[in-house]
Amino acid sequence: MNEKLTIAHWSEDDQPREKLRDKGPEALSNAELLAILIGSGTPGTSAVELMQQVLADCNNNLNSLGKMTIRELCEYNGVGPAKAITILAACELGKRRQMETPEERPDLGTATRIYNHMRPVLQDLDVEEFWLLLMNQNHRLIKKQRIAHGGISEVLVDIRILMKEALLANATIMAVCHNHPSGSLHPSQMDNDLTQTLARACQLMHIRFLDHVIVTDGAYYSYHEEGLV
Repeated sequence: MNEKLTIAHWSEDDQPREKLRDKGPEALSNAELLAILIGSGTPGTSAVELMQQVLADCNNNLNSLGKMTIRELCEYNGVGPAKAITILAACELGKRRQMETPEERPDLGTATRIYNHMRPVLQDLDVEEFWLLLMNQNHRLIKKQRIAHGGISEVLVDIRILMKEALLANATIMAVCHNHPSGSLHPSQMDNDLTQTLARACQLMHIRFLDHVIVTDGAYYSYHEEGLV
C-alpha cells in the first residue's frame, strides 16, 4: 500500500507539535518547525514535506527563506497568503530576536536584594501573600510566582506546590517571602514551622534553601541573616 500518511496518522513521536511538547523545540528540524506554523499541507503532501520543498529551493537557508515575497511563497501548492504571511512573520521575529539584548536576570543572592525586589510587589497589600523565588546556581532569578493569597494575619502554603515548581523550573536555589500587613517584623510560629519544613524538603530534593524573608513597608526579617536557615 503506497498511500501517504498525513501527519495526524504519524507516530506521535514524529508529529511536530507533540515532538516539540515532549522533546523541546531544539529537537525539531526547520521544516518541522515551519510545519507547526502553517498547520497543514495538501491532500497529497504533509505540512512537513511542503516546508521541505520550500526550504530545498532556498538551499535550506532560513535567511534566504526570509527574503522571499508573499507572491513567491504562494507559488507553492498548499501555501496561500495566510500561510505565507505567517512564515515571513516568523522569519522577521527571528531576525528581531537576534538584535535584542538578552534580558538581565536580577541577582537575588542576599536578603536585601530579595527585599528590594519584592517590596514594590508587597508593600501596599492589606492581606498576606506568599511568593516563591527560584534561582540558578548564580543566584539569578529564573521565575517568581505567587503561591498563596491569604488573610490579614496568615496565609496557607502547600509545600508540595513549592517543590513541584522548583523541579519544573530546574532551579538549584530557592527563596520564599511573604508580607506582614501589620508592619510587624516578628515571625509567627506558623512562619517558623513552615520555614523549617521547607528547609527539610529542599535538603531532601538537593535544592539549596537560601532564605525566607518577611517584608514590611520599610524593613524586612531574614531567617538566613538570623542564622535560622
